[in-house]
Amino acid sequence: MKPSKDLSRLIEIMAALRAPETGCPWDVEQDFSTIAPYTIEEAYEVADAIARGDLDDLRDELGDLLLQVVYHAQMAEEAGEFAFGDVVQAITTKMIRRHPHVFGDDEARSAGMAKGMWEKIKAEEKAEKRNARLARGHDPEDHGKGFLDSVPVALPALTRALKLQEKAARVGFDWSEATPILDKIEEEIGELRQALAKGDTASIKDEFGDMLFAVVNLGRHLKVDSEAALSGTNEKFRSRFHYVEQALQASGHTLEKATLDEMEALWQQAKNAK
Repeated sequence: MKPSKDLSRLIEIMAALRAPETGCPWDVEQDFSTIAPYTIEEAYEVADAIARGDLDDLRDELGDLLLQVVYHAQMAEEAGEFAFGDVVQAITTKMIRRHPHVFGDDEARSAGMAKGMWEKIKAEEKAEKRNARLARGHDPEDHGKGFLDSVPVALPALTRALKLQEKAARVGFDWSEATPILDKIEEEIGELRQALAKGDTASIKDEFGDMLFAVVNLGRHLKVDSEAALSGTNEKFRSRFHYVEQALQASGHTLEKATLDEMEALWQQAKNAK
């Protein structure tokens, strides 16, 4: 088996890894649920390479992510459900259908994407998917029957909070402006203080979650993406802490032996340095 730029080689490699008698024991014993966390992790590593502007890493991480798609398709083919080619056909069908102003006839291309067309196409796709599930004897509502059940559970919590709020807002369940949400956050902080005073672990967790949910809601009204904002703060914290670490090393000290006061003084230097 030799490396190749041909996608079929990757599919062959995956099939070989999954071969019951001659494949890799670890790969053979995996299933959709055990591989799913790796799929999510690889997607994050792609995003990380992009954020760092490292195109060499991006090439490699995209390959790792592609392997995840091939992995899931191989397991589906083994189960007699679908193969990698069906995955490609499904997405190409979707892209062509959703862009009639690009791939349609001359009239469609000249007209562009008409108002309401996107919603119409999505509704048609949803109906087709529902009929397909019925034909297979499955519940037609793949995510559940509630209005908010289509928001994926596996999303990062902050992102899922935003998606839930956005969807509820479509039917008018929303604050009219940002200012009252600040009051709501203060209310949640007060309830968290009460839970802390009681020492009620379950209530502390619950109230802390309510506070985070309200903060995400405030960000939505301020047009600030919570994930992006927190990512920026995470990087700022990392950078400032690294400044503290380097400053201590330069003076012959270590993080482990430094006092909190020493680290705080250097932290303030780091804040003023940028």
